[in-house]
Amino acid sequence: MLFMCFTNSSCLIPRLMSVNVHGIKFRLQAFQPGINGFMSSLRYRAGKKAYEIIRREGLDFDRIGTFVGPAVGPRWLTASGFDLALLDAGVLGRSKPVLLAGSSAGAWRFAAWLQPEPIKSYKNLVENYSSIVYRRGDGPSEILESIKQVLNEYIEDDAIPFALTNKKYRLSIATARGKTLAGSEVHWIQKIGLYSAFLCNAINRNLLHRFFERVVFYYSPLPPKFCLNKDFRGRAIPLSPINFKNAVLASGAIPLVVAGVRDIYGAPNGVYRDGGIFDYHLNQDYSIKENDIVLLFHHQEKLIPGWLDKRLKKRRPPDNYLDHVLMVHPSPEFIQRLPGGKVPDRDDFTSFMDDPGTRIRNWRKAVSMCSHFGEEFLETVKSGQVRDLVEKL
Repeated sequence: MLFMCFTNSSCLIPRLMSVNVHGIKFRLQAFQPGINGFMSSLRYRAGKKAYEIIRREGLDFDRIGTFVGPAVGPRWLTASGFDLALLDAGVLGRSKPVLLAGSSAGAWRFAAWLQPEPIKSYKNLVENYSSIVYRRGDGPSEILESIKQVLNEYIEDDAIPFALTNKKYRLSIATARGKTLAGSEVHWIQKIGLYSAFLCNAINRNLLHRFFERVVFYYSPLPPKFCLNKDFRGRAIPLSPINFKNAVLASGAIPLVVAGVRDIYGAPNGVYRDGGIFDYHLNQDYSIKENDIVLLFHHQEKLIPGWLDKRLKKRRPPDNYLDHVLMVHPSPEFIQRLPGGKVPDRDDFTSFMDDPGTRIRNWRKAVSMCSHFGEEFLETVKSGQVRDLVEKL
């Protein structure tokens, strides 16, 4: 989820390296060799087909057909350095457009990728998101207005038509349209609907469709391939300058916490909420071609398909959804070095409600500490080390 959700070793010694990737010079924070050799701050895990390809020939960026942005709340800040390095290097979308499949926080990240000045837009998102402050007593409507301000500060209305002509990237934004009680904005009615949805989802995930409809807004000549798969079960609605911001906003509208976005242009009437309800971390087969790689940067090793699956320990994405996936995530040892020994999360909003300055400093420090992830990834791919470091997902 974008802003909030319901639930609440050894030291690595950094050093600086200079690397040159596709003519662009980076300063890379790596780590001194340990007993077992080079100690990377990242882990690389791949599904069956992706693992075979990478072990055999390394990673060719032209193989990446989709980059997935999961719904992870403030944890997305750990991905900022990864995103910015890939944007700066321009390694995605060189030979064919790459699908940026975002849900909630992932949609907010990728909306910046399409802008005329994507790096500037992305940095504005990081700064304004990190600096947001909530007050005691803020309700869903007030929180919606706060995040709307963040959206307006990193995406200008005049830039949206340009974004929808981007040649390198194609965007898809996952949302969920509330049905029956789950579509109500009356708090207690919505709460009953959501609790009912949780119980039905625990019995059978297909029952979730009785309470929500998956609606994906997309920018491309045709709906993304995953929207045409038999397992998709939802609608695909074209993005336009009129509905772009509302789709991004709705994708992060957490039930009970953030007010929903009503009646998005071009889509069926109703209240639209967080896309993580269906597509939390990864819950689709995003592969486009047989030998494509689906790239995913995640804050942890565990993958949870839907938001309501968080407490269902046995729920995981189907194996065939993972076949083409290369997942990159920080090592547990690195996470221990972050402020508080963890990645930023929504609990920080309540833990530091009376001291937002400390939360903001912690989040900025975490962003700074994670800023080398993309550069480390690029160097690992360029050097061929990814073939030895990749593990089975």
